[in-house]
Amino acid sequence: MKKKPALIMALLLTAITLLCSCGGKKEQRAMPTPDFKVGKAEKKDITLNQKYSATIRGRQDIDVYPQVGGTLQKLCVTEGQKVTKGQTLFIIDQVPYQAALNTAEASQKAATAALATAQLNYDSKKKLFDEQVISDVELQTAHNALLSAKAQVAQADAQVVNARNSLSYTVVKSPANGVVGTLPYRQGALVSANMPQPLTTVSDNNEMYVYFSIAEAQFLQMVRSSENVEQAIAAMPELTLQLVDGSEYEVKGKVESASGVVDRTTGSVQLRAVFGNPSHMLHSGSTGNIILPALYKDVLVIPTTATVQLQDKYKVFVVDKDGIAHGQIVSVLPQTNGKEYIVTSGLDGSESIVCEGAGMVKEGQKVIGNS
Repeated sequence: MKKKPALIMALLLTAITLLCSCGGKKEQRAMPTPDFKVGKAEKKDITLNQKYSATIRGRQDIDVYPQVGGTLQKLCVTEGQKVTKGQTLFIIDQVPYQAALNTAEASQKAATAALATAQLNYDSKKKLFDEQVISDVELQTAHNALLSAKAQVAQADAQVVNARNSLSYTVVKSPANGVVGTLPYRQGALVSANMPQPLTTVSDNNEMYVYFSIAEAQFLQMVRSSENVEQAIAAMPELTLQLVDGSEYEVKGKVESASGVVDRTTGSVQLRAVFGNPSHMLHSGSTGNIILPALYKDVLVIPTTATVQLQDKYKVFVVDKDGIAHGQIVSVLPQTNGKEYIVTSGLDGSESIVCEGAGMVKEGQKVIGNS
């Protein structure tokens, strides 16, 4: 019976030892307070790139229509070919127009002969009248016949000019230097001056016009910063053109003009920029994006790593004096330079916020800040 107290004491000592051992392990497994970079929003000047949808046009896009109708006899160019002003593009069947010219020239000769006859008749009547052989009525009749013959010659001359012009119009020439567009009509097609679609379009693509639109409020802000629209346009920075494949065009552009009318449906102002096209990489009818750098002065800026995006909203974590992180919804401009956001509301710059790894922070979590 004396052995039982000793056994009980031994068991108690073993239990206490086990409990102390478990407590030690728990202390070893306790997670340390996470360490995040903490700082404040910064006020500074920042330049952000704004992107606008753009359409590309040749400096001259001239639709080529025939001035006479007929069968398209010959295509003298191919699509995409460079042409010079006055170069032959198409030939329309010339036979009927050559025949019309021949007829007009024959009529001209007949009218000229009739005029010569009327002139002889008048001269003869004039002599007889001077000799008082014929009356004044006969002389006046001969004079009227002479005037009519002259009118016939003038009319015949005009018909010859018209017929010659019509014949020349059968040779359709390029109105300017440029590049030939699509050729919707082929040899043998019947064409006319009233056709809905042009024979082709000649585009002058040595320089290209790029059209894009900005909000009216933004345009007014630009104008107010200058004395007038012309100075505002002159003060705009160089533009970058982003092509449809996402690459940036190597040549920079410059805004040349602004439309004088605000689009009622979109509330925007259209701007026209000009880009050089030495390698002829740009084509009329293409699309792209204009990248316009904009300077924002004395704005509140935070790192993009300080934000967590929640659909269309952004959240930052404000760290209080006890080191506890609390979520705060902020508003930012959609434009970014890839590293920073401009804060428009939600912060005043006095708060300490988690600057990096905000996506790993939980609401109410204690953090150890370092700058």
